[in-house]
Amino acid sequence: MLLLTLGANVISPDVPLLSVDDLADQVAEVLDFFGLTRVLCLGVTAGAYILTLFAMKYNERVLGLILVSPVCKAPTWTEWLYNKVLMNLLYFYGMCGVLKECLLQRYFSKELRYGMHGAESEVIQACLRLLDERQSPNVMRFLQAINRRHDLTDDLKKLQCKTLIFVGESSPFHAESVHMSDKIGRKNCTLVEVKACGSLVTEEHPLAMLVPIEFFLMGFGFQRQLHFASSSSNGSNPSSPSSHSCIAPELLSPEGLGIKLKPIKTRADIEI
Repeated sequence: MLLLTLGANVISPDVPLLSVDDLADQVAEVLDFFGLTRVLCLGVTAGAYILTLFAMKYNERVLGLILVSPVCKAPTWTEWLYNKVLMNLLYFYGMCGVLKECLLQRYFSKELRYGMHGAESEVIQACLRLLDERQSPNVMRFLQAINRRHDLTDDLKKLQCKTLIFVGESSPFHAESVHMSDKIGRKNCTLVEVKACGSLVTEEHPLAMLVPIEFFLMGFGFQRQLHFASSSSNGSNPSSPSSHSCIAPELLSPEGLGIKLKPIKTRADIEI
C-alpha cells in the first residue's frame, strides 16, 4: 500500500515485515490523516483483499466496496510457489523482463498482451513503465505479506457494506471472485463478469464498469442532477423525474448495458 507508492523510499531490511492486517490498519491511518470518516473503497486483486479486510476490521468506516478481480482465500500451493519465484527474481535481478512478463500474465488477457500483429498495446506499455518506477525491495515485501494472507471466507457474510465485484473471465482469480460473491450473498453483493478480459478490468474494459458503478452509486444517493431549461415548444417539464437523470439515455440502451454488445454479464441485480 504505502510502501508501493510512486516515489517511496526503499524500506530498510531492518524494518519488520508487515502483515496483511498491518496493511489494513495503514488504510485507517491514511483516512485519519485526511480527516475522512466513511469512504467508498476500490481495490484490485491483492489490494481488493486488503480493503475487504479493512472493511471487516473497521466496518463503521466503509460505505461500500468496489472490488476488481479480488482474492479472499489463503494462497494455494501453486500461487504460493509462484509468488516465491517472483520474490526470488526481485531479490536477485530486480524488476527484470521475466518478472514483468509473469506479472503481465496475471494482469491482462492474452488478447491484450499480444494485441494486433503481436504489437504491445498502450496499456501494456504504460504498465511496464509503472513497474519500472517501483522499488523492487518494496514490491518484494508486499508480495511476502500477500503470500502470508489468511482466508476471509468465514467472515464474508459479516460484511455490512454493499459490494460490487468486477472480474475478467480470463483472470486467474476468476473462480475466487465468484466464490467471494457467493459467500457475501446476493443481498449485499453484485458480480459483474467481463468477457475477453484479464484481472485489470479497470484498464482493459473500463467502459464495461461505467453503468454498473453508476447504478451502485445511485444506491447510496450519489446522483447527478441534470437541470434542463423549460421549453413551451417541446412541452418539457424541468421538475419531472424524467428530466433528472444521472445516466445518459444511450447508456440505458441494451447496447449500453452490454446485453447485445457484450462484454458484461451480471449475476445479480444491483439494488437502487
